[in-house]
Amino acid sequence: MTLPRNGITYADAGVDIDAGNALVDRIKPAAKRTNRPGVMAGLGGFGALFDLKAAGYTDPVLVAATDGVGTKLRIAIDTGHVDGVGVDLVAMCVNDLVCQGAEPLFFLDYFATGTLETDKAARIIEGIALGCARAGCALIGGETAEMPGMYPAGDFDLAGFSVGAMERGQELPRGVGAGDVLLGLASDGVHSNGYSLVRKLVDISGLGWDDACPWADETLGAALLTPTRLYVKQALSAIRAGGVHALAHITGGGLTENLPRVLPEHLGGHIDLSTWDLPPVFRWMAETGGIAEAELLKTFNCGLGMILVVEAEAADTLTALLSDMGEDVSRIGQISETEGVQYSGRLL
Repeated sequence: MTLPRNGITYADAGVDIDAGNALVDRIKPAAKRTNRPGVMAGLGGFGALFDLKAAGYTDPVLVAATDGVGTKLRIAIDTGHVDGVGVDLVAMCVNDLVCQGAEPLFFLDYFATGTLETDKAARIIEGIALGCARAGCALIGGETAEMPGMYPAGDFDLAGFSVGAMERGQELPRGVGAGDVLLGLASDGVHSNGYSLVRKLVDISGLGWDDACPWADETLGAALLTPTRLYVKQALSAIRAGGVHALAHITGGGLTENLPRVLPEHLGGHIDLSTWDLPPVFRWMAETGGIAEAELLKTFNCGLGMILVVEAEAADTLTALLSDMGEDVSRIGQISETEGVQYSGRLL
């Protein structure tokens, strides 16, 4: 190898610091739009500062969550439609935080790629900022890692980290009892779990990402990239209204695995599968792969992205509140004295 006249540079090794600086300059306006009370310093420093007192807390408990987008990224990479995966990243973290009763305060992202493409990276991070704005949390920092030789051309990975807070003694779940009502909030499709199976089903179907979607008036790739729904502001409003004992974010493990996570050991849940309509994306996947109902329930959200466990006396009031905030709410069952999740009715 012949070295350049002025010696080898970092750019010659595949890392473009100037491109990274250009990216930071481009995303600063998007990050600034997510500012909220408590933010002291954001992008550009070695760390980001946040003032809990300025955010309105007197005796706060912090709650932290981290997650990724999973193999849904493969579809985004293959189609070039990367704008929504940033929303997915935020939703997967902050929807978990609110299940603890916490208000998400700030968010940091980690974006890694082999060769930094400034426009693509900016679109992804602007999606993260959009998700943060919708959740009411500030995008106050992150890391962009350009790592040649680690990722094939065009590939990237995402991880997110969020911190929330609540006043001491307000953590969820608490007070869950037999007879509590289960309210299900509709999902916006598959969200961000089960995509290894989703991609296998697409292979079985013989369809491509640019083919017409069998259940919607768009391409198959676009339909499967519908971002994860954010439930933060709605859930916090319900908690503040009173009567909420627990929330379960329906992610990996589906309804079968996630509802028991918020229940005392001696209690379980009964869910009537006939109380909501299975969205057509799940019906198509079940038919394409011959997937049994039980497998569908423990893999996907099946149309419910969040479940609230509420006092029976508060169920109607909370249903009305959530409906007024744009949620499609179904009364899907109740807490029982039999451990585990029991089902009646049919989903398919």
